[in-house]
Amino acid sequence: MEYQISDKLKNMKPSAIREIFKSLTDPSIIAFAAGNPAAESFPVEAIAELSNEILTNTPVTALQYGITEGYPPLREAMISRLSEKFGIGRPDDMTIVVSGGQQGLELTCKTLCNEGDTVLAEDPSFIGALNCFRSNGAVVKGVPMDEDGIDTELLEKALKEDPKVKMLYLIPTFQNPTGRTMSLKTRCKVYELALRYGVVILEDNPYGELRFEGKELPTLKSMDTEGIVVYCSSFSKVLSSGMRIGFLTGNEKLMQKIVVAKQGEDVHTTMLPQMICANYIEKYDLDKHIEGIRALYRRKCGIMLDALDKYMPDCVKYTRPEGGLFLWCTLPSEIDLDTFVKRALERKVAVVPGTAFNCDLSTYSDSFRMTYATPTEEQITEGIKILGELVTEFINK
Repeated sequence: MEYQISDKLKNMKPSAIREIFKSLTDPSIIAFAAGNPAAESFPVEAIAELSNEILTNTPVTALQYGITEGYPPLREAMISRLSEKFGIGRPDDMTIVVSGGQQGLELTCKTLCNEGDTVLAEDPSFIGALNCFRSNGAVVKGVPMDEDGIDTELLEKALKEDPKVKMLYLIPTFQNPTGRTMSLKTRCKVYELALRYGVVILEDNPYGELRFEGKELPTLKSMDTEGIVVYCSSFSKVLSSGMRIGFLTGNEKLMQKIVVAKQGEDVHTTMLPQMICANYIEKYDLDKHIEGIRALYRRKCGIMLDALDKYMPDCVKYTRPEGGLFLWCTLPSEIDLDTFVKRALERKVAVVPGTAFNCDLSTYSDSFRMTYATPTEEQITEGIKILGELVTEFINK
């Protein structure tokens, strides 16, 4: 049978990152490509203990249907934590639990955007978000970035020229894929522009608690006095990516509609992982656990930057992140990115080509993303040395 694929999906390509994952089953590959948190960051013993306790003492709650908005003790814990740690939470805000941050992004777009509406995003940006916006029929348009984050002059130009802009998607802190952090000045200007042009900001902050250098900056949601920011985050980078527990905070009127959209997708987020998260916050020291993750990434990022400084030719530029999981390398224009990525994989080093993160899929990139989270310290040094040798070979040709 020949299937007629919907207009929303027929032109979409598989995630380049997910495709690269298929090659990572080879244990000899140095995996700079994955977006996974470090395996050693998972509190395995605590999760096992909590799972056993929950299934022994409250099995029906864990295995039965739950309410769409989320497990009440977890929601209460998150409301308290968001207020204490991020200054988030106004009387007219509402926090709900979603099945990973990815669902939070998708539901927000589905609720706000009609077919053909525009979503503006940093260019480059997180491929998972861009694909879920496209799958909902939105037109994704990119706004270039500089060292301070999204270019606010170009953002204002885009807002002026396109009356169909409904949403602005941003990862202000330790951006994926570049690792950059938006400056306070840019954050203030972005909020002012969104307010002036009547556009909702979708603030994606999965990495915000992973700062290991520099000064904390306020979230856009903490600046939000008019209910124009929807804040999305998750437990994926601080407890477990596999449990798929995320959360959304926004104005209650909008969140109630998002709840209706969620009911049409999965009814509610799986109960057992929600209960594990809630009990972990209650019985363990989450802040101390996160501090350990920060120390881990501080060390591994430092090793990667030291190796880049030592082995990478000066013609290659790279970001120096203050937190998160990623950094962004830019090759000289004479090196073809696709060929470089292919040759690197032949030498057992996997990176993600920057084209995977472009808002316009037809445009070229001369950059690639790497993570320091998943490889071992020895693999980081060895992998960067291999990439540096490869760059030198391309230049000498």
